[in-house]
Amino acid sequence: MNILILGGGGREHALAWAALQNPKCDKLIVAPGNAGIAQIATCARLDIEDGGAVAEFAGENAIDLVIVGPEAPLAAGIADRLADAGVLVFGPSAAAARLEASKAFTKEICAAAGAPTAASAHFTDHEAAAAYVRAKGAPIVVKADGLAAGKGVIVAETEAQALDALDDMFGGEFGAAGAEVVIEEFMTGEEASLFVLVDGETCLPIGTAQDHKRIGEGDTGPNTGGMGAYSPAPVMTPEVEARAMDEIVRPTMAEMARRGTPYRGVLYVGLMIENGAPRLVEYNVRFGDPECQTLMMRLGAQALDLIHACAEGRLDEARVHWAEDHAMTVVLAADGYPGAYEKGQPIGGLDALPETAWEMTFHAGTARSGGDVVSSGGRVLNCTARGASLAEARDRAYALVDAVDWPGGICRRDIGWRALGAAED
Repeated sequence: MNILILGGGGREHALAWAALQNPKCDKLIVAPGNAGIAQIATCARLDIEDGGAVAEFAGENAIDLVIVGPEAPLAAGIADRLADAGVLVFGPSAAAARLEASKAFTKEICAAAGAPTAASAHFTDHEAAAAYVRAKGAPIVVKADGLAAGKGVIVAETEAQALDALDDMFGGEFGAAGAEVVIEEFMTGEEASLFVLVDGETCLPIGTAQDHKRIGEGDTGPNTGGMGAYSPAPVMTPEVEARAMDEIVRPTMAEMARRGTPYRGVLYVGLMIENGAPRLVEYNVRFGDPECQTLMMRLGAQALDLIHACAEGRLDEARVHWAEDHAMTVVLAADGYPGAYEKGQPIGGLDALPETAWEMTFHAGTARSGGDVVSSGGRVLNCTARGASLAEARDRAYALVDAVDWPGGICRRDIGWRALGAAED
């Protein structure tokens, strides 16, 4: 198979790495890719939100399958354009991608499906939203309605923080994404993510993970795109997963199909679990980043088989084969992230890092400058490892971190602390 992956971050590096483990993969192109991806695949300059350009490129390069990594091309209708051109694509239509592109839409779908989630209200007027916050008090959650690269969610511990968040959103800090806001009740419990493949009819869970959104250790400080993750998530017991599928995922997917917009692709199900009861925090219409990195390390070559079956509508005959293993990824970010940070910093030691089925360093925000790999984003490297236990995976992942020569890089040293603390108690 000739495969095209759209995107250029750590998620796409992990997807490319997994695809290459499978003998089905004959040719692999990633657009736009990054410095790490360029070492294992052909990188192409391509506007991945331009459906016509992507469809033309796929035709010229005899592409058999397009895997869409990020959410923006999906919201822009890339899957629709490729399907119209007769190109097999892994990713939902623009109508189905509204499950991530509009939080208000997701709330509407959940209400129709009876899926448990936080009580909420939707606002297009700043003053009305502020009045709602004053009436409800804190803690409270303020969300930009549209796509904000994983950063448009403010968990406000005080009323003042919530009002500041509204000032930022309606003031344009998140662009068009913040022109409308959703304000939710604060849910207590433990967060985890469930990943489900959906081909319009069949829903196949393919793994769980737990992300660490806050920049600081102990889950403190501002939200980021994710500073690390591990898989599986212990809080996602078989019983909790079954309830999430029966009470949240399948009813939502049935409602989408009933509306004539069946969902096809991977569904990221962000959950809050309390006393064994899951409630929906959010849907994303693509693999989470950095959770994808841990899933790909654990799935390996079968990831491509599952993605291919999903794209062709054959999930009813697909099975996931898990080893009794664990995986962890630690994000190395530029100092200053998620605020202002410097780009173009040389990163050394990468050539000496092990690259095996147990240890991989996936590139997120990197580029080539002369003969050097340099930082080109906020989240730059994903040091990822597997192990027979989570502690073993952690030790391998942090050994990779410590082998990277990048004085301008920062990371959290407590990834997996909830699960590891419970295991050590």
